[in-house]
This record gives sequence, C-alpha cells and structure tokens, in this order.
Amino acid sequence: MSSAYSREKTALKLSALIAGLFAFFGLIWGLWIGSLMILFDGAYSLISLCLSLLSVYAAQAVYQPASRRFPFGQAAIQPLVIAIKGLAIALVCIVSALAALQSLLSGGRLVSADLALGFALLSLVACAAVWAYLRLRDPIGESDLMSAERSQWQMDTLLSGVVALGFAGAWLMERSAWAEWAVYVDPLLVLAVSGYFLSVPVRMVRGAVRELVMAAPDPKVEHIARNALQVAGLGREYTRVIKLGPYLILDVDISAERHADYNGLRRRLYRALADCPWRPVLFFNPVTDGPVSNATAPHRPLPNAAEPIVSEYLLKSVN
Repeated sequence: MSSAYSREKTALKLSALIAGLFAFFGLIWGLWIGSLMILFDGAYSLISLCLSLLSVYAAQAVYQPASRRFPFGQAAIQPLVIAIKGLAIALVCIVSALAALQSLLSGGRLVSADLALGFALLSLVACAAVWAYLRLRDPIGESDLMSAERSQWQMDTLLSGVVALGFAGAWLMERSAWAEWAVYVDPLLVLAVSGYFLSVPVRMVRGAVRELVMAAPDPKVEHIARNALQVAGLGREYTRVIKLGPYLILDVDISAERHADYNGLRRRLYRALADCPWRPVLFFNPVTDGPVSNATAPHRPLPNAAEPIVSEYLLKSVN
C-alpha cells in the first residue's frame, strides 16, 4: 500500500507541474492571438493545477491514522475532493460556453489560425503523454484520485484534438471562398467542446456524492465484495457494503451461534479480500433477533444502540 501511495503522490505532483505550465502558456498565447478557445484551455489548465494540488493533499490525508480529531480517519476527503474537482470543471465549461455564445451573437472572433493550430498540436501531444503516463501508473483504476486526474487529462487530450481539427479547418477556410465564415470557428469550438465535456464532471460529482452519503456502491464494487463473502462462507449473512475513498467497508450481521467463530470468519474474509484494490474495513454484528439472511432480510435496519457490536476498523497509517 505504501508503494502505491508513493506512486500516486509522484504522479499527482507531476500532473500539477504540467498543468501549471499549460495554464501559463495557454493564457499568454490565448491573449496574444485573441482566441477564446485557447483561453478556455489555459483557464481549464489553471483550474487543473489548483485541483491537482488539492489531490496531492487528499492523497496524504486519506491514509492518515485515526485520531481524536478524526476518530474514523479522513477517508471522506477523497470523494469530497473529487466532487469539488467536478464542480470546478463544470463551472469552467458553463462560463466558457456563455462567453462563446456571446461571441457568436456579436459576429464571431477573428484569430490567427496558424498560430492557434500550432498551440493546439503541441497541447495535443503533451496532454496525450500525461494521460498515457497516468494510465501506466494506475492501469486498473485502483486510486479514485488518479482516476479523476486521468479523466481530467483525457478531457484535455480530446479537447486539444478537436481544437486542432477546428483550427486546421479555419486555416483552410481562410484560404478559400468561405473566408468570411472563419471568424465563427473559434467560438463554435468553445461552445461544442464545453457542452460535450460537461457530462464528465457531472459523472464525477454524482459518484463522489454517492460515496459521501454512503449510498450503495457501483456493481463492480458490489461484485467484488459479494464474491469475497461467498469465499469466506458468509454469502447468506445480511451485509451492508459501501466504498468510502480508498476503503471498502463491510458491515456483516452474524448469528449468535456463528459469533463463536468470529476470529476465523474475520481471517477468512480478509484473505478473500487480499487482492481487492481497496483497503477492507470489517464490522461484525452479532444478531440474536430475527433473520440475518440477505434473501430474507433485504432491508434490515442498522443495529440499535442496545445491540452489542464487535468491530475492527483498519484505519492505520502507511508504513
């Protein structure tokens, strides 16, 4: 886990550094040639820089041990940061779309297509390289922070590709009979790209909020947890499963008879979850009243305060 944390931290720092460079050059270049699209790219990179630095902080915080101030650790910081990232990206998309719409209604925007095309091609190559690097560092999506960062750079790569094609078209139009229409290319690109990519931050925010309110996880997570329960011999017990940041939390109701083998059940379940990409946290609740089967008690409420709870919460610091 410590090596994975180190890889995550290094990758996030590199992402922040490159995002900072893109923000600086994008804003300068966009102001120089008067391109809304390149200004949008620079503003997006500036937001990416701030969000990448926030991700570096979150990567450190989620693995801190429990304390008096945070008795259950800081795992919720991870989905909170992802939600903030999604909202910030959505805001950039909406503001850019409104600016592009205003430019279209006022007669378009004349830009130097050859200079804009040069920046777009450079941006495409660099963004694709960072995206590929992040995929290489986290190929199976083990880290939610890395996945969010990768989605960010994927958006930037696709955005740069579309922009390069658009400015290539504008360059050709300037040398054809449709030269007067070239002024609409820049705001149209902004409007199309911002509208299309608005779905990405929406998905980010939706998934993060589901974790923060402790909703049922997505089917992939549920499948991993249910398979492990079957292997450990706990497939029939009623179990609540959630994912919170880097942790997979299972709350299992077991009958009083099976509670005698609590240590054995716990060890078997940990072994079954050994290859899980998230750190398992297990709660075992001895239940003496009513059914404890998933099939017969699909909506069993949480134990009340009078019920004894045997639990083990693995919020330990990384070695």
